[in-house]
Amino acid sequence: MANIKSAKKRIQVINKKTATNRRIKGHLKDVLKNFDNALAEEDLEKAEETFRLAEKELMQAAAKGTISKNAASRKTSRLAGRLNNLKAAK
Repeated sequence: MANIKSAKKRIQVINKKTATNRRIKGHLKDVLKNFDNALAEEDLEKAEETFRLAEKELMQAAAKGTISKNAASRKTSRLAGRLNNLKAAK
């Protein structure tokens, strides 16, 4: 455990940021899981709706610095590809 006052403050800041990142990533996982379920059910309307939500959440997570902007773009692109494959199959 830290003895210096500034080190104790940094520990508090790190704990707060860690909690925020965990919350954001947990919410992101839920949104992506909903998208996967919509694709598995082959429900195009629901998949498009959840895709828009997933894209929004990914970009918000990137803006907050929880994930990198390139990772958010890469994940969005892969989701869009999967959605387009479902559209082509219908």
